[in-house]
Amino acid sequence: MKRILLIGLIALTVASCKKNNDDVLSNELAPISVEFDNVVGDQNLLLNSGVYTNANGQQFSVTTCNYFVSNFVLTKTDGTIYTVPQDSSYFLVRENLPATRFATMKVPQGDYAQVQFIIGVDSLRSTMDISRRTGVLDPSGGMDGMYWTWNSGYIFLKLEGTSPAAPADANGNRRFRFHIGGFGGYSSATINNIKQVTLSLTNRGIAKVRTNRNANVHLFANIAQVMNGATNVNLSTNATTMFNAFSTQVANNYQNMFTHDHTEN
Repeated sequence: MKRILLIGLIALTVASCKKNNDDVLSNELAPISVEFDNVVGDQNLLLNSGVYTNANGQQFSVTTCNYFVSNFVLTKTDGTIYTVPQDSSYFLVRENLPATRFATMKVPQGDYAQVQFIIGVDSLRSTMDISRRTGVLDPSGGMDGMYWTWNSGYIFLKLEGTSPAAPADANGNRRFRFHIGGFGGYSSATINNIKQVTLSLTNRGIAKVRTNRNANVHLFANIAQVMNGATNVNLSTNATTMFNAFSTQVANNYQNMFTHDHTEN
């Protein structure tokens, strides 16, 4: 009789564990955040006070650092892909506003091994009626000048600062400005600086998304990569880069500025 009772208890325990496991892996939506921690090499990015050196040996300080990230796609360890609904997938990271470091969204419960997003705003959304461009995409909102009214397009990345290497303006100030945008427009000849980023989470911690907690994927954004990479930007000759051919080289640089540091589950 005792043996029968013991077997029954074991069966109930196994069934209970299986039920709990099934609940965890259901498709119920749960929170996840992707944190964008801006650094310059191995140093924290400090606006107005930090002094850094680019690959050409030129010192610089940063006064503004903003960029759009959007169109998030997450992949589970079993290969299942989830595309975050577009209306919930646009974020503007602003170094001067710490709360904007977190791109928070909801995805089905599960274990995620890869995150993908684009730097910038896709061409479809850029050309939608203004009524569909709300929140951080509202050109009339407080987006800190991240929209070209003259060019009808978003500035994907804005990096501004000072450098002794930059040419002096009429007031003697030595400033640099990188305002990088361009979504391709309606012609293949138009500048397209939309960049896709794909990061594996397997080496430094997959995201275990559950309804009872908030998984956070912590990324480093190495701002030095705006100037350093396939093209090492010389601030003496390219202190101001906006909607021109050289902007594509800057965009190719910063496409590689993100790395996965760790995941908090």
